[in-house]
Amino acid sequence: MTPALDILGLKKSFGGVAAVKGIDFNVNAGEAVALIGPNGAGKTTCFNLINGQLKPDAGSVSLFGENITSRSPEALFRAGVARTFQITATFATMTVRENVQLALMSHNGSATKVFCFATSQHAARADVLLNDVGLQSQSSRPCAELAYGDLKRLELAVALANDPRLLLMDEPTAGMSPQERDGLMQLALTVCRERKLALLFTEHDMDVVFKFADRIIVMNRGRLIAQGRPDEVRANEEVRKVYLGSTHV
Repeated sequence: MTPALDILGLKKSFGGVAAVKGIDFNVNAGEAVALIGPNGAGKTTCFNLINGQLKPDAGSVSLFGENITSRSPEALFRAGVARTFQITATFATMTVRENVQLALMSHNGSATKVFCFATSQHAARADVLLNDVGLQSQSSRPCAELAYGDLKRLELAVALANDPRLLLMDEPTAGMSPQERDGLMQLALTVCRERKLALLFTEHDMDVVFKFADRIIVMNRGRLIAQGRPDEVRANEEVRKVYLGSTHV
């Protein structure tokens, strides 16, 4: 089976500092994979290389067998790569539904540089997506009134408006309560399974990682030091030494 995402020999340096040192890994369709490691491990650089915000010095990024290395974020968006960020990015004065409608307009090529928004466009599809993330009852509320956890759900709905084949989630549960964290990750996992999309996420909360990831990839100082099922990673001596300590042994 061709992996949804296939990373081969990826390298990136900034001056004399090697941030990513020739890493290899893959993510399959319908699979949730966590990318973890201490601060400075290279996780964000890796995400930015996959998402086209940075160009690698060497190596390749493939999506379902198609080489997408160094494409712009806009081109990758069109190819089916979606990303959510640690800090939510929504239009606060627009309603919940309008945020999703705008994302659908962008996906369909009907959004223009000159902001001209028709609230009737894609309303039914927007409501379906909001229902999928549990926000349909709040569709008419301005985003500025949403609780933080609901903003995270809205961001997921906006990402799904692109019908992605690969979803990148950067610290998705940052700032959330334990209950909100579990709710969001279970939602993301359900979407991943139902839509057969590949999910790659970074996360500092190890309870979330070990509970929701099918596989875990561990980086340290730019290199990949372990990958495997949660129980395999938990038992890895190098991972325990450089990152997990005794907390998750």
